[in-house]
Amino acid sequence: MAIRIKSQWHKEDASCSPEEIGGAIAFIAWRIALDKAVTLHGKHFVYENDQQRLAVIAEYLAYETQIVDRLVHGMLDNETRVAVITALVMKLADHYRDNAADLLGPGDHANHFIALFNERSADYAEFNFSEDGPSYPFLRHLGYEIQQVMGFAEHDNRWVIDQVMDVDAPEVYKQLARAVRNLFD
Repeated sequence: MAIRIKSQWHKEDASCSPEEIGGAIAFIAWRIALDKAVTLHGKHFVYENDQQRLAVIAEYLAYETQIVDRLVHGMLDNETRVAVITALVMKLADHYRDNAADLLGPGDHANHFIALFNERSADYAEFNFSEDGPSYPFLRHLGYEIQQVMGFAEHDNRWVIDQVMDVDAPEVYKQLARAVRNLFD
């Protein structure tokens, strides 16, 4: 299912702070991750519970954050890039915390997301990213992590890695790259 993403500022001449840019990207990234989690369910992959669904969303968010970091690397000076990515991760942690609290009850949900992000950042740092987007190992890692979350003993989930690598992850990259470009134009 295609989602409509608004990725242009209303104020043409106003400059936006790194926190505003990070917050806007976080909103877009959350919508894309949620859409992909719903898409997996629509493709007949099975979630056992809401915690598993949130874990899949978190994996997409970690992947998206790595993409954003690579995309803005050449666009911004290092200090601004770090501020944008920090704001992005903190806003995503807020989104994750709010949704996890609604679905799972109280807990240290924001810090759980930040810990996952830090762990995945080390993993994704090993993979290449070019003008064409994430490399095959980059895509495969997302597919692998989602397959680990969803389990592959269940026959229906055995092929989730293929769906993520071949269809969803490249689509996420295209949607996010377009949105980031629009925010900086």
